Order: sequence, then C-alpha cells, then structure tokens
Amino acid sequence: MAAEPERAPRRFQSVLVGEPDTEPSGAPPEPDYFTDLNLDQVLQLMTSGREEYDLAPFFYAPLHEPAAVRYRHGVLRDLEQPDVLAAVRTFAEGMRKMREHLELARTLHYELQRQAWFVAAVEIYGDAVRALVDDLAGAKLASDGFTGLRAYLAEYAAAEPFTSLIEQTRTLKEALASIRYSVLIRGGQVTVTKYAGDADYSESVQDTFARFRQARATSYRVSLRNEVEMNHVEARILDGVAGLHPEVFAERANYCARHRGYLDGTIARFDREIQFYLAYLELIERLQAADLRFSYPEVSAHSKEVRAIDTFDLALAHKLVSDGRAVVCNDFYLEEPERMFVISGPNNGGKTTFARTFGQLHHLAGLGLPVPGAQARLYLPDRIFTHFEREEDIETLRGKFDEELVRVHAILEQASPRSVIVMNESFNSTTLNDALFVGTEVLRQILELGCLGVYVTFVDELASLTDATVSMVSQVVPGSAAERTFKVLRQPADGLAYAWALADKYGLTFERVSERVGR
Repeated sequence: MAAEPERAPRRFQSVLVGEPDTEPSGAPPEPDYFTDLNLDQVLQLMTSGREEYDLAPFFYAPLHEPAAVRYRHGVLRDLEQPDVLAAVRTFAEGMRKMREHLELARTLHYELQRQAWFVAAVEIYGDAVRALVDDLAGAKLASDGFTGLRAYLAEYAAAEPFTSLIEQTRTLKEALASIRYSVLIRGGQVTVTKYAGDADYSESVQDTFARFRQARATSYRVSLRNEVEMNHVEARILDGVAGLHPEVFAERANYCARHRGYLDGTIARFDREIQFYLAYLELIERLQAADLRFSYPEVSAHSKEVRAIDTFDLALAHKLVSDGRAVVCNDFYLEEPERMFVISGPNNGGKTTFARTFGQLHHLAGLGLPVPGAQARLYLPDRIFTHFEREEDIETLRGKFDEELVRVHAILEQASPRSVIVMNESFNSTTLNDALFVGTEVLRQILELGCLGVYVTFVDELASLTDATVSMVSQVVPGSAAERTFKVLRQPADGLAYAWALADKYGLTFERVSERVGR
C-alpha cells in the first residue's frame, strides 16, 4: 500500500507572509472603520465570484512591519509578468475544477460513480501541479514568495509520494479505459455481458440502404441526458460491468481509500492565498484601463512624513469609471512636525472623499497592495480609527452630540502614537462655539498622542491650531461658487466653511434656492 503524500522538507510557508511570526493569529473580524472608509465596497468588488476562497480575513488584517509589506510587493511584481500570471491562473482554474469534481464525489448517490469522480479529481490535481512546476521552472522570479514556492513544488513533485500517486492514477485510468462490454436490451430487460469482439454492422446497414433513400427522413433521434447523476438503469449497467471486472473496480475502491488525503496542505494554501492577489489585480486593472495609476508605496513604521500624488478613493473611482464619469485625483503631503490635515470648504466638494482616501491608502498599504496614485509614501499604523456621522440611536437615550462625544472618547482611549484617526464632519450637530471648544480639545489630544489623520470640519479656526495641523480646502470653480471641482488643495482656510454649513443646513445653498425658484 502506497504511503500518503507528505510535505516536502523545503522550508516554505506562504505567499502572503514570509515568516510564521508575522502571520495574524486566528480569523480577524471586520475592522470597525471598514464601512466608514467604503472598504466594505472594495472587498465586495474584489471577492465577487470568489466566495469559495473566503478572502475577507486576508483583507481584514493589515501588516505592521515594512519587511512583511515588501514581501508581498515582491510577489505582486512577479505576478506582473504575463507568463507567471498565466501559469498561476491556469493552476487556479485546474484547482477549481478539481474541487468541483470532489464535491460531486461527495454528493452523488451511487458509490461507483463517486469513485470515478474522485479519480478524475486526483488526475486534475496532478496535471495542475506538474504544469505549474514546469511553468515556474523557466520563469524569471525575483520574490522570496515565488522562489520559495518554486523550490517547494519542485521537491514535492519529484518526491516518491507524488510520483507514486501520479503513476497509480495513470495505471488505474488505463485499466478502466481498456474495459469493453456489451449491453443487450430486450424489451424491459437489460443484460450486461463481456465484449466478445462482435462486429459492428451499423455502417454496413447504412451503406446498404443509402441507395434507396429518396428524401431526407424525419429524424427520431433524441439527445442524451446531460445530468451528472445517473439514473437507476445506468447504475445497474455499471454494477453489471463492475461484476464482470471485479479486480479493476476493487483496485479503484482501494485507490480512493488510500488517497483520501492526497491534497497537499501547502499547495492548497497557495491556491487560496494567490486569489488575494489575483482579485485585487483584476479590480485595479479595470481602473488602470481608464488611465488611473497605482503604485507600490514606500512604507515606514517610524517616519510620519507621508505623501501621495494623483490619489483617489478606490470605491468611488470604480463606480465613476463604471458609469463613464471622470475621476478627480488629489495630492497630499505631511512633513515634520505636521500630523493632521484639517479640511474645510463647501459641502459636497470632496472633503469626505479625501478623508476616506487617506484612510483607504493606509489600510491598503498595510495589506502590501499597490495603492491608488502615481506615487506614495505611507505610514504603517497599529490601528485605524474613524469617526463619521451616525444616525441618532434612540435606544442609547443619548442625543446626537452626546453620542458623538462617547464615540470620540472611546477612540482617544484606544489610540496610540502609531494610530491613524479620520474624523469626518464631527460635532456638526452642535453650535459653532461648542464645536470649536470640543473640536479644539479633541484635536489637541490627538496631536499630543502624535497620531496621523484627517479632521473634516466647518470650524475654520481648527485649521491653524498648531504647527502640526495643515489646512486643506475643497475647491469651487472660480467665479461660480455653486460648481465644485472636487479638488482639495493645501491652503489656508477661507473663513467660509461655517457659512457653507449653515446655508446647507437651512436649504439656502445656490443649488437648493435654484431648485425652489425653478431655475
């Protein structure tokens, strides 16, 4: 009896993590900031059609060390080579087909049919592994992830357990293919006998009667069923064939029992993990086709001087491109001792989109993925916190302003100097004086911690609170205050943010007034 396939001794773990101690423990939950930053929409776009791989936990767990991020960058750069990408996609398709066969082998009603599908699944697996070994052997790989995988696969495919599995599969398939039998149907009785070399007279009969044909006769042929599941007649015929060739079918049953655990764990893990990269590459490929740029960010766990050029909200960009609309890109940078962007300007001018973009970039950078933008230098935070406006919850018995204070207090208690905080339209439910007082205290505490972040507000005074705050203003078309450019530029607050907020609150913006007067 052949031994079960064993993992080859080559040290290789994963194409997602280079060292075991950098791998997150357990299945991480969805981060609290996901919905605020529209990252839930990005995840949905990535994983649609890939539900079988359960990719969400990978997307929930950003890395915190630059070396771990660079490990993933290397894998992605290798995947940029067309031959490597094609090889991986072919392998993944083979593994998906294998799983479909295994599912049928598990769920079909008749045992002999289940065995056939299992053998076919093993054959597909062997073909997929050997093809990947051959394809990677000649590829110009540079990443630790792919070179480690290539070495592992080469040893695995050359080891006796795998070669024995392939040989046994080939021998069994040949034995099954050599079986010949005859089926005699007389009325309602079906008899299965060994094939005795009986001649096939069908062509002779057709040739004999062809000369008498005067017109095309009506065809009474029917299409055979295309369902996978056999009916009871087909099953009885198969039982009859198995009875005529007991040795071959007994060997197939033993084969299925011996190789129940044929699937190598490392290869199965690679099959799942590589989908994390493929899903993201397919997502951004659609945006790159619309001339939007992505780049591998320079990352640091120490320097808080961050920068991005021509960046954008990934979720919004996908929607705009799908609708045939243009995407507006923005730039930003922070230099010592700067820590927080304070963004003001008219409503619906791109302030919230900018805040989301800032948070998205830091999450995506932590995942080791290319980020939206022609160039980026980003920080690897320990955590990301967001404070976006929420609907008032009557169950808490607190007003909207009180609820905001409770949530902000929880953020400040949990945040550390390595955190990123994104606050959007906070304290809009209160008066200007209260928003100024509370906003000043909150912003000072954030700055004392040394956090990076964005603070979107209608209180212009916060923009010049300290030398750690940087004012940015959402723009309108010069000479037409009602038209937004959706550009957010680094410049002093213009003192109009509160006026914009009041006009919007009471329906006195140019757009709202124009609607009422019928323009």
